[in-house]
Amino acid sequence: MASQTERLRRTDERTRSDFPKMIDETVHLEPRAKSTGRGESARAPQRSEEALSISRNLAIIGDGYHVRLATGISHLETQISQLVSRMYGSRGLTPADATPAPPRPGQTSLAACRGDRVVGTLTVGVDSNDGLLADTLYRPQIDEVRENGGRVCEVTRLAMDSTARSADLMATLFSLGFILARHVHRMTDMFIEVHPRHAGYYQKMLGYRVSGPLLICPRVQAPAVLMHLPLHHAEMRLRHLAASPEVKERSLYRQALQPGEHARIIRELLVQPAAA
Repeated sequence: MASQTERLRRTDERTRSDFPKMIDETVHLEPRAKSTGRGESARAPQRSEEALSISRNLAIIGDGYHVRLATGISHLETQISQLVSRMYGSRGLTPADATPAPPRPGQTSLAACRGDRVVGTLTVGVDSNDGLLADTLYRPQIDEVRENGGRVCEVTRLAMDSTARSADLMATLFSLGFILARHVHRMTDMFIEVHPRHAGYYQKMLGYRVSGPLLICPRVQAPAVLMHLPLHHAEMRLRHLAASPEVKERSLYRQALQPGEHARIIRELLVQPAAA
């Protein structure tokens, strides 16, 4: 059995009260492209999960929950689709189909579970020939990063059951998403589409900045803005807070997996090929 990363819960009630009360469509990870002179982006080849041999056995243990990779595990994918559909519908958004759809190239879904029940999820998507979901509304903004050499990704299908909402669980989901994006797929920039009223939360708690105008997202028929997070900024914040525990800061980085834990998680994620 794969070793597990043990963590103590560090729930800050003030942070918990800031947690958005809805799900958001968020970013997708992938390399950046140089202009071809035809208005298109020549995207770098993605590092697929198959090529990387990412293990499905990793579990990050929290206080009463665990977070794991769900892509390719049918019962988890079904529960994720049902959770996303239920939470979108409860907020008056166009609900997603509760039947799991085939994943887009480069997508990895994460499931936060209590026992055998999925209570939270997000999907990390790396750039591919299909682009990012956020390209539908915000391709000019994302292409600007690609054309400057950025390797872009996004988080999508972020949902949390109202009975399980906590900053600690949210921080763990984003920590594993960060590790996949930054250290496994070597992405440099992450995007997320959120409802405008939640933009302040992502700015304050994770350091995202608004980089696209308010538009109507066709996937949920609701207002959205594009937000951008340079992943080197996230890494710097993690390292700064780990080295300076006395610093008072209300952010999910305070509760995230610490840099010293990343190397062990990466070792557990990347399966070594068997000797010939």
